[in-house]
Amino acid sequence: MYANDAFSQWLGIEVDRTAPGSCVLKMKIRPEMTNGFGIAHGGICYSLADSALAFASNGHGQHAVSIETCISHVKAVRPGDELRAEAQEVAASRKTGQYEVKIYNQKEELVAWFKGTIYKKEEIWK
Repeated sequence: MYANDAFSQWLGIEVDRTAPGSCVLKMKIRPEMTNGFGIAHGGICYSLADSALAFASNGHGQHAVSIETCISHVKAVRPGDELRAEAQEVAASRKTGQYEVKIYNQKEELVAWFKGTIYKKEEIWK
């Protein structure tokens, strides 16, 4: 899946580990990812969390897409920060699943908390 994920590659996301229903991704914040306040644009943590949701939910072998997501930005993220996103399935049914993604910085401080609901499609990953 990562080989075809141009956006995650462009962001510099690295896959640390994956398992059905969970994953850990890492990335470093670059200066061009900041907003007018000199902190990371909110879309950066959102994108990292969204990618973590995708890798975790597709880890079961069935195509899964997000249908609802939300994020809480807990602490400012700055250039040079090294982020780790940990995604975990918290509930699942035959057609949907709920996931939580926590993003930490290099000091092990929680910087963002993301929740997502996915829909499981009929297609299977080959």
